[in-house]
Amino acid sequence: MLKHDVVVIGGGLAGASAALEARARGADVAIVTKLHPARSHSVAAMGGINAALEEGDSWEGHAFDTVKGSDYLADQDATEIVCKLAKETVLRLDHWGTPFSRNEAGKMANRPFGGMGMPRAYFAGDRTGLALMQTSLEQLFKEKATVYEEYMAVDLIVHQNTFHGVVALNVRTGEIVEVAAKAGVVCTGPAGRTYSNTTNALTCTGDGLAMVYRAGGALKDMEFVQFHPTTLHGPNVLITEAARGDGGILLNAKGERFMTKYAPKLLDLAPRDITSRAIQTEVNEGRGHPGGYVDLDLTMMGEARIRERLPEVWEFAEKFAGVNPAKQPIPIEPGQHYIMGGIATDSQGATTIQGLWAAGECACVSVHGANRLGGNALLECLVYGKITGANAGEYAKKQPGASGTTGAGQLAEKKIDRLLKTAGGENAELLKREMGTAMTAGVGVFRDEAGMMAALTAVREIKKRYRNVSVGDSGKQFNYALMEALEVENLIDLAETIASAALLRQESRGAHSRIDHPKRDDAAWLKHSIAHRRGDEIQITYEPVRITMFEPKERTY
Repeated sequence: MLKHDVVVIGGGLAGASAALEARARGADVAIVTKLHPARSHSVAAMGGINAALEEGDSWEGHAFDTVKGSDYLADQDATEIVCKLAKETVLRLDHWGTPFSRNEAGKMANRPFGGMGMPRAYFAGDRTGLALMQTSLEQLFKEKATVYEEYMAVDLIVHQNTFHGVVALNVRTGEIVEVAAKAGVVCTGPAGRTYSNTTNALTCTGDGLAMVYRAGGALKDMEFVQFHPTTLHGPNVLITEAARGDGGILLNAKGERFMTKYAPKLLDLAPRDITSRAIQTEVNEGRGHPGGYVDLDLTMMGEARIRERLPEVWEFAEKFAGVNPAKQPIPIEPGQHYIMGGIATDSQGATTIQGLWAAGECACVSVHGANRLGGNALLECLVYGKITGANAGEYAKKQPGASGTTGAGQLAEKKIDRLLKTAGGENAELLKREMGTAMTAGVGVFRDEAGMMAALTAVREIKKRYRNVSVGDSGKQFNYALMEALEVENLIDLAETIASAALLRQESRGAHSRIDHPKRDDAAWLKHSIAHRRGDEIQITYEPVRITMFEPKERTY
């Protein structure tokens, strides 16, 4: 058994920030991560990180845009914390050496992002997440932090609703390891692989959310799933919002700039939920190209500017779509990108399990409410990574020695032994594909009762079939088929929760757009959904939105 004061599960931007801050509080900290931190999904974030740095801008303006963008479901105390701390957060990363892009005067350059009243997205070309991650890792290595790399967290060690550590699979050896700790921070990132058309990496399987859910913790607002408007048609590789922030426009198959109909003021820089619905509407009504896509036109920017400001967009368009973006439009379609819901926390990142915090995309604080604005995700990772790391470090000081619990590791070993020994059963990859197809068809950009019920029924049938899943490889060292089988269990639990919560919410708000309930209904639904696992059933209750500054009003752009 390994023992530490604080264990951070996940090595991305939120995890690195949490570990650095807990270490600064004097805690013995370890990161448990199934990937090298430089391969975390944080590096996929492209366009920018928001902060009110310009003269004439303010954190209050940033907060208003965020709350409005959330369709008034964001908890405003959390939004206030993030927006107030944005300036010092971005400047700290700049001082650490993040290679932010600069303007001709040598100042950090910014670009407009969807739903923002002012340009406040600061960037490093279109590789902002990578730049921030590399800078944070330098600090982590400088502090000689303990990192258990290629250790896949399997289950939390929780006794009487108090956190005592984590059980992990050492991918290199196949051994089960208990990491006992006085406090924990979950920073495991996205769960996008619940859908078949997603920008998320293959490793984004919601491990942290599912572990907290199985351990009795609460999930919040899981019905709110964001579809990014501009992903490459087919492979759903992300084409950053920065492409539109730098001047790109959306055109349908007739060459019409259709966003004039849907967001006459902000046009192509409307919030993501509105833009995704606009694209899907154009396709559904026959104004898209055969195959179901529209065009993103960057030709007015010219090759030199695209290569300078959007090098990855150039590379992706050329390699994956076979187009020269300086001469041809890029074929795009909406694709699953982000889940606004996650592990339920309070405004300090504390979960419903004592001694456990959560930060980043796996958490629901809730800064983003029903719809996240671009540029706020990286900011949330850094701000709440730091806050939760500090809280976990201070909490650990007051606790007796880390003990773990006997039996948690044995249960995990039994689960893995069963997976390895089952022969001729269901194939995990096939189950994942069937689940993703069902979720995309039934709980996508547009939703209705029949479609969501069909998706939920399919997911529950897949859940039954999973009981007979087999890995097909009995070896223990670097058994990625075993990892996938464990990940698929997590995804199935989360897909069921998403579909169940979506079916119950009888309104349209943000990314949750029901054609059978097309209006937002504040009187009945200005509230968060809270999901608990009760045996084999899902129990969903509700709690009020924390409103402090901005009263809900009609959302127009």
